[in-house]
Amino acid sequence: MQWPLPQGVNAAITLRGGGCSRAPYHSANFASHVGDDPAAVARNRTVLQQQLALPAAPLWLNQVHSDRVVDASEWQPQLSADGIVTRSRGQVCVAMGADCLPLLLCDSAGSQVAAVHVGWRGLAAGVVESALAHFRQPALLAYLGPAIGAASFEVGGEVCRALLAQPWRYHCAEQAAAACNPIGGDKYRLDLAKLVELRLLKRTAVTVFGGCVDTYAEPQRCFSYRRDGVTGRHAALIWMSAASTVEK
Repeated sequence: MQWPLPQGVNAAITLRGGGCSRAPYHSANFASHVGDDPAAVARNRTVLQQQLALPAAPLWLNQVHSDRVVDASEWQPQLSADGIVTRSRGQVCVAMGADCLPLLLCDSAGSQVAAVHVGWRGLAAGVVESALAHFRQPALLAYLGPAIGAASFEVGGEVCRALLAQPWRYHCAEQAAAACNPIGGDKYRLDLAKLVELRLLKRTAVTVFGGCVDTYAEPQRCFSYRRDGVTGRHAALIWMSAASTVEK
């Protein structure tokens, strides 16, 4: 990840290699809801925590393609939400994806972080805006994790119409419309990462990084639900070190 994080803020995004799950989830699957052996998922999560020297177990969510973003103080196992945010050090926020976009956020002061699961349904519902509303500081850094790319993501016109129904949510409505590229027969190629970026940029002082890994196009490195159907999920994690010299 090429992302200039503030002192005391840490982030990581997994790809599909290096785990113990068997096909079709091979190998570093972190999702417990996709049919994988629960013991393999648990082992993958344990190894991840050890390898990254995480200060605590990640706060895994039951992602449901909604606009719900919760504070880490509300977390409990199997909580249904699509984003989690914290101002507490030592708590690990996580979002999963396998074509949907995992979005990591932090403020420039290094005092608040969030992980958000962004599919087209969540984007249309306003999950990006829900996440931004939790941040107190105006200046933010954002990282767009691996997601299905514009060359691979074919959708029907109803998807684009849902995403463009509120043009004021985008930094530039014309660029948002251009992210839905018509290919005939009410079919489009959708640039999900671009639409997420344009929603982030609607808020001033947001700097965006990432957004260049196409999960569909890289079967050796990435899980892709649209390509494979039954498959695993990547994890995108962000946390603030328990001990830090960052000034508030």
